[in-house]
Amino acid sequence: MRFRPRAYREEPEINFIPLIDVLLVILIFLMVTTTYSRFAELQITLPTADASKAPERPEQIDVGVDAQGKYVVNRSPVAFHGTEAFSQELRRAGGNMKEPVIVISADANAPHQSVINIMEAARIAGYGKITFTTQAAKQ
Repeated sequence: MRFRPRAYREEPEINFIPLIDVLLVILIFLMVTTTYSRFAELQITLPTADASKAPERPEQIDVGVDAQGKYVVNRSPVAFHGTEAFSQELRRAGGNMKEPVIVISADANAPHQSVINIMEAARIAGYGKITFTTQAAKQ
């Protein structure tokens, strides 16, 4: 016979803390490794411009590129030998200007890569202000 009272046994519980920790790690991993393809799906409509009188900018560097991909910096021809060399030309043209504005005048038939080369050289040179020239459509 058993005269001792039965020992009280606790109900087993599932500890959710480690489960939550593992799920958070998996969530962070998925967020970091996910690629977003929304940039490839953008429909871009290029703007048209109404040309007006250009604003007076005392600190500007004029950069031009023609349809053949020839570059001009402040009306003097410059050979393109890479973005590093072109950024040196921009620094030389900038002289002691604090933060000049790079004004890009590109021919309508100029290769897209030539404009990107100018923008990359400006970034390397440390010039963050870039603008483009346009002309009004003839009526």
